[in-house]
Amino acid sequence: MKGKFLFLALSVLLLFQFCGQKKNNSKTEKNNQLSVETNSADSIEDCCINVPDRFSLPNTMAESQINIDSIIEKNPNLEGMLFIPGGEFNMGARDARFAREDEYPVHPVKISSFFMDPHPVTNAQFKQFVDETGYITTAEKNIDWGKMKKQLPPGTPKPDDEQLKAASLVFTPPGHRVNLNDVSNWWSWIKGADWKHPHGPDSNLKGLENYPVVHVSWEDANAYARWAGKRLPTEAEWEYAARGGHDDYVYTWGFELVSEGTPKANSWDGEFPVLNTQFDGFENLAPVKQYQPNDFGLYDMAGNVWEWCHDLYHHEYYKTFDAGKVANNPDGPKTSYDPMEPNAKKRVIRGGSFLCNDSYCSGYRAAARMKSTEDSGMSHLGFRCVVSVK
Repeated sequence: MKGKFLFLALSVLLLFQFCGQKKNNSKTEKNNQLSVETNSADSIEDCCINVPDRFSLPNTMAESQINIDSIIEKNPNLEGMLFIPGGEFNMGARDARFAREDEYPVHPVKISSFFMDPHPVTNAQFKQFVDETGYITTAEKNIDWGKMKKQLPPGTPKPDDEQLKAASLVFTPPGHRVNLNDVSNWWSWIKGADWKHPHGPDSNLKGLENYPVVHVSWEDANAYARWAGKRLPTEAEWEYAARGGHDDYVYTWGFELVSEGTPKANSWDGEFPVLNTQFDGFENLAPVKQYQPNDFGLYDMAGNVWEWCHDLYHHEYYKTFDAGKVANNPDGPKTSYDPMEPNAKKRVIRGGSFLCNDSYCSGYRAAARMKSTEDSGMSHLGFRCVVSVK
């Protein structure tokens, strides 16, 4: 590839974000209770990370046994967070129409009680962190080729220095129908785009204080969490919280498709990436807390922005569980493996974004899981934090 397309291809590699392949439609997985088959229709995972690069509550620790007020009084970092009572649930896909291979087999998991942010971290919250610490995010730094090339296929040529300057991926929708296998049609590698310039160097955060912070890497999210006296949730904690106490739910709100009934999440309404009807009230990102919370009181556990989790991503991770044995607070595999990019170290992201749509990926399903490299940031990826109950 030359010119623009070589640049964009390298940009993809810079952020290690390939997700535009056709889904594996032939493999059938069985879990401990259900025999399910992954979606047999061709589906393109555009919404997820197609970028150039319950059960009974609770059963581990009854809420009545925990003096929540006392815990909060002793730890001011918990102010505004929600208590999530521990319990058991079945982790993994519930709906064969949209599920992917790495969401099987379903396996039982036990989760201890914890506290969770009620919504993704906002621009205002992240700004306070930066103001107090002087922190510089990954997207604001030039790319270290020496580090990056270790995660690329051997022999990948070094881009010129101009292409290694500080930048981030920005969603730039086309004005016409495009080939959905070519992610360069709606993602642009823009120099000067970062958390405080979400659309590029000429943009700012005026009026966006209550929007989720984006263009933050896993490293940035962890830095914020440490400053706030918190941590990123494990993938198991995240899914448990997203289900809101309902083990069989497909979505955080239940079973109804996102396009049916009243708006339930910020997603792509219409034909991606050309037309967004704004059925949910927003064309792109939305401020936090615009839709009804789930039954744990958590907002935006589906759509708006993908959220970083603590866990490394491994495509075969779920297959390592014994379906007849309850896993106790799993915190991810020891190594990372994505067959699409075997050299890249990736972390799990959850929840879907404003680019998701049931017609091709339904990334906002409670069980949906995707992945991204630790240094990646883009205009639909944020995070929220948790605190363990000691």
